[in-house]
Amino acid sequence: MTSFAEKVYRLLTNVPPGYVTTYKELGRALNCRGYRLIGQILSKNPYAPLVPCHRVVKSDGSLGGFKGSYDSKDTQEKVKLLTSEGIIIKNGKVVNFSKVFYKFQI
Repeated sequence: MTSFAEKVYRLLTNVPPGYVTTYKELGRALNCRGYRLIGQILSKNPYAPLVPCHRVVKSDGSLGGFKGSYDSKDTQEKVKLLTSEGIIIKNGKVVNFSKVFYKFQI
């Protein structure tokens, strides 16, 4: 595992239940514009659920993938996890996205 991947996982542990962040926000906090790389790293997350990759969504509030897949079964699992933390999902997007968006303090 690369040290960059470890930085991604470590940073993501700061996102508390009831909040989501984005691939772009993770990249901003890591001074990296490789948002797809971050997505690929999270798709192989060996630390789930301690590293809550289900809390990462697209910048428009849509869910994006989960476990390296866009399969509806995996998406349903992501929705279930987020819903259990109080996040409301409607039509594949986070409701009140700006209110539950977690921005890293750097």
